[in-house]
Amino acid sequence: MEKEEIEDCRASPGSDHPQKSATLPIHSSTFQVFNLGLQRQMARSTGNNNANLLRLVEERALSKKVEEHEKKQEIGVPYFHKDCIWNILIRLPLQSLSSARFVCKPWYGIVNSANFINAHFHVSESVLIFLKAVESLPMKLARPEQPNTFSVEASLLQHKSFSIFDHPIKNSTSKFSIQFMDFKEGKSKSEEYKVSCLGNIRATCNGLILLDNQLKKGGLVVMNPVTRKMVALPVGTIYPPHDESYGFALSEATGEYKVVHLFRDSLRYISCEILNLGTQHWKEVNGPSFGLFGWFGYRPVSAIGALHWIPKIDRSDYIVSMEVDNEKFHTIALPTESRTYDRILEKGGFLCFVTHKGLNIDIWVLKSLSGDVWTKHHSITKGGIIDMVPLFSLRISGDMIFMRDEDGSFYTYDFILEVMTKVKTKQGCLPPSGSYFPHVNSLISWEKKSGCL
Repeated sequence: MEKEEIEDCRASPGSDHPQKSATLPIHSSTFQVFNLGLQRQMARSTGNNNANLLRLVEERALSKKVEEHEKKQEIGVPYFHKDCIWNILIRLPLQSLSSARFVCKPWYGIVNSANFINAHFHVSESVLIFLKAVESLPMKLARPEQPNTFSVEASLLQHKSFSIFDHPIKNSTSKFSIQFMDFKEGKSKSEEYKVSCLGNIRATCNGLILLDNQLKKGGLVVMNPVTRKMVALPVGTIYPPHDESYGFALSEATGEYKVVHLFRDSLRYISCEILNLGTQHWKEVNGPSFGLFGWFGYRPVSAIGALHWIPKIDRSDYIVSMEVDNEKFHTIALPTESRTYDRILEKGGFLCFVTHKGLNIDIWVLKSLSGDVWTKHHSITKGGIIDMVPLFSLRISGDMIFMRDEDGSFYTYDFILEVMTKVKTKQGCLPPSGSYFPHVNSLISWEKKSGCL
């Protein structure tokens, strides 16, 4: 084996030449082996780091999948798309929908979105809303509210702007339950909102109702009985109920709701004030011309961008209309004189005049205010009775609901089958005649964030 001597390089005493230093004999392949080992060790270290990093990434990905799976299980719809949930929720009955929105945040977001609220409104059928007396006792003797019943007055008193000392409740008054009646397959069914109030309903619009505020003389409340959201309105001009009329309508131009108040003074002049729910202020506008109104017994109807009144109890050959956007009054001639049991109503977005001609009933339609004329839409020649009063038209089915003045019984007319049918109503469920208002159960709010219809 070839070797190299180790030399001592240190100089010996007395010598001019340094001694050779000791030299370690090294094989030529030693460095190669050492380098190869070092490379392998570094490779093993790098491989371990990469493996650890890969394992950490995989663990995090798996953890994320587990979390998503658990969230889906909590929601209860692990694989349903948002559009699918939308289509399911919009078909639920209103009572179920009110509960379903609290199932989870995604459902709450869907149900409370402007698009869903408006879509739900357009697929909701018309009903009749009314008040049913619960009791008539002094308030200090009145029974407490039933469980889960919402009291309009109790809620108002909790608001910071109301004080029971400043706005005392009347000593003796009637308490009402707000209810509604729907019509399906020749039958009617009454249901409760579980909402009580002391005041009367004055008008309705798109699921909102205008109520008397019994805590403040001359006050009013706008409320959605489904969502139980409400707002107290400032007091306007105070007049006796038989000398005033309230209308409630949506302005298509601004998307804001307006309350219209007509009142007649001792000289029989008609004045008008309007409150915009967005501004919460009453403003005076020019009322209808003197002598146009004979009485305020017929409630106004909102259709084709205006509020319309039949101004006389009998033999009126015109209606009085106020355009909601420009707040101007004018008259529209009727195709024939209005008699005691004739009415105007909204049907399919148009204004209808339903008039009796013997035992037949003619239905006329006005499609717009811009120069259009009345056209005869239909004639009911079978099943008509002289004292049938038209109440409203169902928005989805298109059927028209009548009520007999003699006994308060309901009838429905099917325009497709051309059949008049008496509605089966449970005995004892009929409220007093004349206290009905056409209504739609909806989630609509007067606030513009809910969207314009």
